[in-house]
Amino acid sequence: MAAAGAVPAAAARLGRAVAAAPETRLESVRAMAGLFREAQPREMAKESIFQDLLEILMSASSEIEQAYKDSCELVDLNTCLLLIAECFRCLRNACVECARNQDVMRNLGLISTSVHLIKLLDGIQTKEELLLTALRCSLQFLGNIAAGNGDSQNSIWKCAFPDLFLTCLMYSDEKIVAYCCMVLFTCLDSEKVRELLDPGNLTVPLRVLKVYKEQLESEWSVTLLELMMAELSDKNPVTSEEMNVFMRHAEFLAGCFQEKCEAVLKLTSAADAEDEEALVTIRLLDILCEMTSNNGQLEGLQALPGLLETAIDTLRLTHLAGKQAVNIFTATHMTGQEEISHPAVGFKSHLIRLIGNLCYKNKKNQDKVYELDGIPLILDNCSIDDNNPFVNQWAVYAIRNLTEQNERNQDLIAQMEEKGLADNSTLESMGLETEKRDDKLILRSVKKKPS
Repeated sequence: MAAAGAVPAAAARLGRAVAAAPETRLESVRAMAGLFREAQPREMAKESIFQDLLEILMSASSEIEQAYKDSCELVDLNTCLLLIAECFRCLRNACVECARNQDVMRNLGLISTSVHLIKLLDGIQTKEELLLTALRCSLQFLGNIAAGNGDSQNSIWKCAFPDLFLTCLMYSDEKIVAYCCMVLFTCLDSEKVRELLDPGNLTVPLRVLKVYKEQLESEWSVTLLELMMAELSDKNPVTSEEMNVFMRHAEFLAGCFQEKCEAVLKLTSAADAEDEEALVTIRLLDILCEMTSNNGQLEGLQALPGLLETAIDTLRLTHLAGKQAVNIFTATHMTGQEEISHPAVGFKSHLIRLIGNLCYKNKKNQDKVYELDGIPLILDNCSIDDNNPFVNQWAVYAIRNLTEQNERNQDLIAQMEEKGLADNSTLESMGLETEKRDDKLILRSVKKKPS
């Protein structure tokens, strides 16, 4: 633990170092950052310390700006970047679980200064480690000053959204992207979620998904997809303009699902029950189900290349996995047992729902399911399954959509029933039955008698 007099002494050195040579400033700031790793020194910090750090950062900003303005080489860029990184480390450490310091820094203008400096650093024509370190520390500071502090969150959002987030999400450095996501999601509340998913700002959440696709940074993608799902499922439906924006990017979301869908097979292992890549796949499927349930947008989604095939292939793989061993994809019926809690509960039901949606009044997709042997697969998933609530109802829905004005699909199911490959009771539960006419099997709807 730091001695009681360590903070005032370090603060005095820092105050004297503000106008000193960069090397002296660096040494003083580094000492202060080390002290602030402990709670007691954080609580003893005076406003003058943060004022000194602000002056050092503003001085560093001026040096960089002047260098670019005069089109000349900054004499000692490395020392400048080290100093910036240490200032942000110091501020970052001083924010930890200390609302008073968060408020003091915000009131001094350190948030707006930091955002300005981050944008300035992005303009430096180098991607060396010193620059990346400075950017990482700056984003960590913003994340810490926002933690549990609504006023700081609002201030960051006002200064940084959307430009700063887009800038930092473009980096190939995984830490910068992760810290940027941390800041973004720490700042969110219900009002900001609406703004995040506004048609004019959808580039930001889609960039988060693109990062997931490229770098497998799944944690923030799960959070983002939860937000998108809540928006789509909201009792107050999204506007037609908002849905049109979602539609313009639907191919991207479908592409993410198609590329990563097999990740869900990791959930056959109990040890991987919280695998983030698999969770992203599940939420992507949920969103695609919601989007394909919107009649106004369905036609465009039905035409997405490869989506139907992926849904059928994934249903086949999960169904097979459930038969090869007992796992979350195994059909289970436990009367009187507690509800099953697992992220993949309902996954096969939703695959069948998606297939049914994509085949609604769409002859081309109906025929595609036939060609991919998807009809027997759906019929094989009609039994009661506690791991997939409502699977029978979604199968009924899918089969109805597959057979509507499609004689070949009707004939296939009728032939399966005759050969014992399709359970007659299953067909009855779907309101269907087979009838022989002129040596030909016909599948027809059964009108239920009033009870």
